[in-house]
Amino acid sequence: MMVGERMSPVDRAWLLMERPTNPMTIVAVIVLGGRVKRARVRELVAARFAALERFRCRPVANGLAASWVKAEPFELDDHILGAALPAPAGQDQLEALVGELAGTPFNSSRPWWTFHVVEHYGRGSAIVARIHHCYADGIALMRVLLGMADGEHAGVMAAKAANDTEPAWSGAFSLGALYAPVATLVANTLREGANLVEQSVRLTLDPKKVVDAAVGAAGVLGELAHISVLADDPPTPLKRPLCGSRCVAWAPPLAFEEVRTIGRALGCTVNDVLVATLAGALGRYLEGQGENTTGLKLHAAVPINLRSENEAAETLGNRFGLVFVELPVGIRHPLERLYAVHATMKALKGSSEALVTFGLLAAVGTLPAAVEETAIETFTAKASLVASNVPGPPGEIRISGVPVTQMLFWVPQAGSIGTGVSMLSYNGHVQFGVICDRQLIPEPHKLVAFVETEFERLVLLVLLGGGVLQD
Repeated sequence: MMVGERMSPVDRAWLLMERPTNPMTIVAVIVLGGRVKRARVRELVAARFAALERFRCRPVANGLAASWVKAEPFELDDHILGAALPAPAGQDQLEALVGELAGTPFNSSRPWWTFHVVEHYGRGSAIVARIHHCYADGIALMRVLLGMADGEHAGVMAAKAANDTEPAWSGAFSLGALYAPVATLVANTLREGANLVEQSVRLTLDPKKVVDAAVGAAGVLGELAHISVLADDPPTPLKRPLCGSRCVAWAPPLAFEEVRTIGRALGCTVNDVLVATLAGALGRYLEGQGENTTGLKLHAAVPINLRSENEAAETLGNRFGLVFVELPVGIRHPLERLYAVHATMKALKGSSEALVTFGLLAAVGTLPAAVEETAIETFTAKASLVASNVPGPPGEIRISGVPVTQMLFWVPQAGSIGTGVSMLSYNGHVQFGVICDRQLIPEPHKLVAFVETEFERLVLLVLLGGGVLQD
């Protein structure tokens, strides 16, 4: 990689979204069933993570462009840090540490990533990885992080997980089948992002390329019109001004096979069940905050993977679009809510919204910073949270011989959005986690507790044959 390599327009867009109150940091937590020393993690990061030249560079914005500039000197010990938890070093203490780290800005004179190693967590250890979103999206970073696992195939296990377990949004919306030449489209959009503004910011994607990607120009314009007229989400506690202090919490994992069985029994997908469970938990939480949720619908900005299945695991950068998924949080009956979500998800399968938003990000990434800020604020006002579904390995992995017992992964929010919900599949389970601005959800464990409650209510209804449940 050459010094001063130009950053793609989409990556620049994520760089410029950085705010003191809303850092664009991807956060991953890896919990290990045994002790792992910081020195060993340092060896793995040096050999399999920092070996990628991009991670030895820092992002630098310059006018209408941005570049990757080599950090000289590059000191690995600046990025592999130890962290100690107060006794008894349980989940509450780790959640507090992760929240603090999630809101801590990077040193701009160094590459924007760190690994914090907690050598004593419960009976094992934990690793907290922080990486700025401009380096890569969640799918790419999952592949890179899994490259530190034992075994020559560990680094590609995440890519296989989508086919094995059907958790990924890309699988849910069948983008691979709908847009077969999408890799070409993505590459062209990245390369030609600087020309999009001159052609037409409103169109964002050249109609001929869209047709070549099996998406009619009329469909793209329709999706663009749909996004432009989508109303801002209503005021709730999730739409308050942000303070910048972050907090996190995660729920006990759900058994993936149980989620899939419930979905099949009701003629729905795994993602239908997960999204309906999330909507129910949000509705119950807001009710507990004194909100009237009758008829309330919120939107989640959902990242959609646009990467080719054959793409190299070490390919970095951001290659995803967004769709706005309606969450019927005001529907209290679990079955009614599930079928409302099912209808929404079915409609999204034929949507080109993800491609359109990718083009919008490419266009926004060529604008002056002040103009981009206005565009992002307008865009993010249409959603109350980001909901990501990242496929992890379907089986157990090990790091330095120690089994990984739990994995969590959060993508950042942007603009006025200060709440993120992650759903990560790993080793036969689905892990829900919440990261949020403390001004919006000061006690996120109350929200994640409702995830298990709402899923259990759905299971009970199936067992009762669709009978009536008491709240």
